[in-house]
Amino acid sequence: MTSPDRYRHWKLKVDGEVATVTLRVDEQGGLVPGYELKMNSYDLGVDIELYDIVQRLRFEHPEVKAVVMTGGLDRMFCAGANIRMLAQSSHAWKVNFCKFTNETRNGIEDATENSGQTWIAALNGTAAGGGYELALACDQIVLVDDGSSAVSLPEVPLLGVLPGTGGLTRVVDKRHVRKDRADLFATKAEGYRGSTAVEWGLVDATVPRNAFDAEIARRAREAATSSKRPSGATGVTLTPLDRRDSGDTITYPYVSATVDRSTHRVEITVEGPNGAPPADAAAVLAQGVDYWPLAVTRALDDLILHLRTNELELGIWVLRAVGDAERVMAYDAQLRELADDWFVNEVRHYYKRTLKRLDVTSRSLIAVIDPGTAFVGLLLELALAADRQYMLEGVYTDRDSDADPATIRLSESNDGDLPMGNGLSRLQSRFWGDESGLAAVRARIGESLDAAAAVELGLVTMALDDIDFEDELRIVLEERASLSPDALTGMEANHRFVGPETLETKIFGRLTAWQNWIFIRPNASGPDGALRRYGSGRKGDYDLKRV
Repeated sequence: MTSPDRYRHWKLKVDGEVATVTLRVDEQGGLVPGYELKMNSYDLGVDIELYDIVQRLRFEHPEVKAVVMTGGLDRMFCAGANIRMLAQSSHAWKVNFCKFTNETRNGIEDATENSGQTWIAALNGTAAGGGYELALACDQIVLVDDGSSAVSLPEVPLLGVLPGTGGLTRVVDKRHVRKDRADLFATKAEGYRGSTAVEWGLVDATVPRNAFDAEIARRAREAATSSKRPSGATGVTLTPLDRRDSGDTITYPYVSATVDRSTHRVEITVEGPNGAPPADAAAVLAQGVDYWPLAVTRALDDLILHLRTNELELGIWVLRAVGDAERVMAYDAQLRELADDWFVNEVRHYYKRTLKRLDVTSRSLIAVIDPGTAFVGLLLELALAADRQYMLEGVYTDRDSDADPATIRLSESNDGDLPMGNGLSRLQSRFWGDESGLAAVRARIGESLDAAAAVELGLVTMALDDIDFEDELRIVLEERASLSPDALTGMEANHRFVGPETLETKIFGRLTAWQNWIFIRPNASGPDGALRRYGSGRKGDYDLKRV
């Protein structure tokens, strides 16, 4: 968590409809000791600030319709991820770093697509590696034409690794660079500049330095004119989260997590709202960060990142939702009814992005559905995101015998409003290739479904009565904890993303798998590998066998 008053690496300036974000990295401001962030290179701390900027522009500045991203050093936009940081980091740290930076760049693209905030990369100097990948996340790329500034992806020839934040994918899939040219580009450490970069599609334009600022301003004005963002709307300040850590318990408003390290497990509980939704869009805006869907989303987002980065041995996440299901459904309906309101739109897309973050988290996700559950509508997406769902049939007879049996309920939100990275809803992914099964489920949208109906429709993995439920769940969780975490990560990632491949699934699937492998190979990370020898004047010693 951070805020503009704590930024060390970025400067945010808002001038009416146009915001400018300038990268000027504090060389001594690394997140951990052991490296200097020279030449506007970045580590996780730099990207945490960028993520905060993207969020604040969407929520706090509804007036902003175009965002210019540029560099604060002379003739250098960004040299990419800091190599010495990568060389000294553990494998897990490198992987989490790449995953988070990918999610932040996806968030930039989502802001352009769904928030009417067009991002323009104003490359005032060379953009290398991750610096060019930052630019690739923008809708437009303009490179200064000064005879020396270039764009490049030097990771393969210099470091023996891949561009880690989607560069290879975006070059061919997004900018449609011809594959043989992309091959030349990714193996030429110095990259390309000028007319070649424009002709190949690596940038949209190159502009002399004396006309650069005027061209960027023209493009920003043009983008702002086409935006549907409201003029004169009041933003919502993203105040600091109320997160409380007490031993092995983490609590937020509406979300809590209890850790059991002996079983490698964390129990995550999401609570429904305390009352009915606000009366109208104005009342929703007045609630701001206390608006229940936003409060839940901010808490989940923070918790996922915290557990993912800092609790590597908690491999099993048990998900529960509790509270008044009718109130959850009322909020669910409001999010759809007010979808054209700028603030509600931002809340919906933020929840969508947070669910996507859950989808690509390398943890086993198990949903537990028992009496008092609020797995309905938008909260049911959490259960649908899980690898398995276990539902109690009936009630616990030895306690709460007067409780109502658990039911789940689908809404229209579950059928496309919150797509996964593959472009499908979680229902479509669950029933991929089973059109009749999907049609049967769609026919029951809005109905309260008990355990028998949920099993019949294929919405839960298993339903058991109270005699078997807790023992079965215990055995399942113990068995999961006994399996190889590496094998589980690969298995889960393969099962979660069915159907079409998209830019996102390529980045989080194909790219991540290869980069994970490359990061632990001696050609890259060994004592004589390219990452270790970078800057020493000696190239890596490569084992030339193809594996």
